[in-house]
Amino acid sequence: MFDLLIKNGTVIDGSGAPMKRADVAVHDDVIVTVGDVGHSSARRTIDAEGCYVTPGFIDVTNHADTYWRLFATPTMESALHQGITTIIGGSCGSSLAPLTGKDALRSIQKWTDVQSVNINWLTMEEFFSAMKRQRLSANFGTLVGHNTLRRFFVGDTQRPLNQKESDAVAKMLDRALHEGALGLSTGLVYSHARSASEQELMTLARVVKKHGCVYATHVRDEMRDLVISIEEAIRIAQKSGVRLHIAHLKAVGSENWHLMDDALSMIETAHMSDLPVTFDVYPYTVTGSVLYVFLPLWVSEGGKTMMKERLKNAEIRSRVAKEMRQNSPDLADAIISISSLGKTLTRRRIGEIAHAQGKSVPDTVMDLLVAGDGRMIVMVEAVSERNIAKAIRNPFALIASNGAAYTVAHADSGETVHPRSFGAFPRALARYVVRDHIVSWEEAIHKMSGKSAAQFGISDRGLVQEGYKADMVVIDPKKIMDCATIEQPYHYAKGIPWVTVNGVVVVENSTHNGARPGQIVRH
Repeated sequence: MFDLLIKNGTVIDGSGAPMKRADVAVHDDVIVTVGDVGHSSARRTIDAEGCYVTPGFIDVTNHADTYWRLFATPTMESALHQGITTIIGGSCGSSLAPLTGKDALRSIQKWTDVQSVNINWLTMEEFFSAMKRQRLSANFGTLVGHNTLRRFFVGDTQRPLNQKESDAVAKMLDRALHEGALGLSTGLVYSHARSASEQELMTLARVVKKHGCVYATHVRDEMRDLVISIEEAIRIAQKSGVRLHIAHLKAVGSENWHLMDDALSMIETAHMSDLPVTFDVYPYTVTGSVLYVFLPLWVSEGGKTMMKERLKNAEIRSRVAKEMRQNSPDLADAIISISSLGKTLTRRRIGEIAHAQGKSVPDTVMDLLVAGDGRMIVMVEAVSERNIAKAIRNPFALIASNGAAYTVAHADSGETVHPRSFGAFPRALARYVVRDHIVSWEEAIHKMSGKSAAQFGISDRGLVQEGYKADMVVIDPKKIMDCATIEQPYHYAKGIPWVTVNGVVVVENSTHNGARPGQIVRH
């Protein structure tokens, strides 16, 4: 007798192969049969007539850890309802381990109030033990954050590492990868990583290569220097031989949209040289960004304290405002999503605040950053819909959320989270498969599961095949849709009636049942 049987569905197995009619049988947490099981019985049977049965989606760029949602929302409803069964944390240069002390958590202070969090781990192994005790509804794996590693040495200053410090960081990375981390991530757009030299990154990339892991990077610039930033990432991968992944590839600002073609061309050319590079994309024209990244780069040199002091200087403010008007997207319509200043500002547009105060938008941005101690997340309409379609069509693309995990009850917090945390994967399917026919069902599911697993070194998930972990999603192709919007983000997706994690039903009849069978995913 099987433990679980999904009958009468059409299997899209995550490999890119054509869909086929098949039953899927599970014993314990493993898929044991994909095919006709005849009259075999099971302890639980799901009728998937008229639906697709796919692998659980692997969200390779997710911030549920650095937004502290793993602890606040271990049931991870917004992820499970969109079919995500495995999230990869440690994205964009910041992870929750390894730590040399609580000060290392400063790398996440742009997203979370670090004064309010408690930790009882230092090493990656200790962190994984803490996560096991947390009992998540979805699986969790993590990259090692470059910023997290180096913050112990540089503190709140911005400078290159010396040789002794660089060697120490490399040893910390080596140990974390040995203990099961999936790779290294960098967030080179953020102030404390901008001073990292290419040689520093190369040294760490070679450690990653030794372990056969992936190097995932939020590149130095997604605006006018996008192409230069992509070139740097590819150069590091070519010289070190590491697998490269570019997080949330996009050209920000209409004046930079034309750069997307060059970025995609460079990635395609790298593949012609046998460089294993992928990138992910989330299907929204609105970004969810740390506000200070829209300042001229030199403003945040030396760290948050120096940035705040500069923004209090009238002469410097004048220069900043001029450069923002020349080089940054118009932030008048930027919506404040999360702020250390509390609920009074969330959901408000920066232009509205500027008008009420009789100030310019750049001056208001600077005031907000000073008052909010630099911690403010905004949503900005800054990405081309046409570029998103190009990216999703590209053979080297993965689909990810760049979001976190919430429940609808989080609406009471007053935060206006980005709708990608509730709808990224169903939105990609509903728009680019069902509506626009940009990619086929098989291609899209491959970019959400099997291809993601292969690039991130996850050997036992991402496919509906015998011997793989039983993470599966049942999709009704006639009903699949995202329901979350910028104005009303707290709505779960529709069209995913069933989700299993490690053979355990977590979403049944479109309702999260409270099960928490998630496992730690190690390299």
